[in-house]
Amino acid sequence: MTGEPSSLDPAEKVDLWRQRFFEAQAAAEEFVLGEHGEKGLAAWIQANSRITAQLLRAQRPAGVSATDHFMTRLQRQLMLYDSAVTSERPPSGTVLRNTDCGILRYRKRAARAGVVLTFSSPCGYCQELNTAIASRYVEPDVTVSCEQSGDGCTWRAESPHAPGEDAAGSPHRGRAGD
Repeated sequence: MTGEPSSLDPAEKVDLWRQRFFEAQAAAEEFVLGEHGEKGLAAWIQANSRITAQLLRAQRPAGVSATDHFMTRLQRQLMLYDSAVTSERPPSGTVLRNTDCGILRYRKRAARAGVVLTFSSPCGYCQELNTAIASRYVEPDVTVSCEQSGDGCTWRAESPHAPGEDAAGSPHRGRAGD
């Protein structure tokens, strides 16, 4: 390398950050599985979900429910990888439909380029991690679930109570500490 490096344009920066995150995540997964096996992976998911739920509690905007905050975060995470994701608000909660998962597409492209992947599919890990985060963060009466469908998935955050109805009787519902 000689001379001054040229600046990256915004799209190149996004691609580079995405690549670096992917590399760090893949390294962590490989290390945990290699050193500690499936039990280590389960412990990793629990630690990661605890830390992420704590961060979400600290970052939650005033006036936004933990469930809405979680589902918005999940939608934006999928959008970082250019997933084809839409959001619906039925009376029971929120539904995110991810018809073409960019994370899955990105990993398939990496595998074709010769990158050795820890998991044949990221879907199981993504589902386990995000449902674990949700179980520590969203309101206690909300159930978060995910169903696979082709190269995408559908996430649901559902409550037996109508929007605005507070089953716990407090505006400060949600997991206080994990």
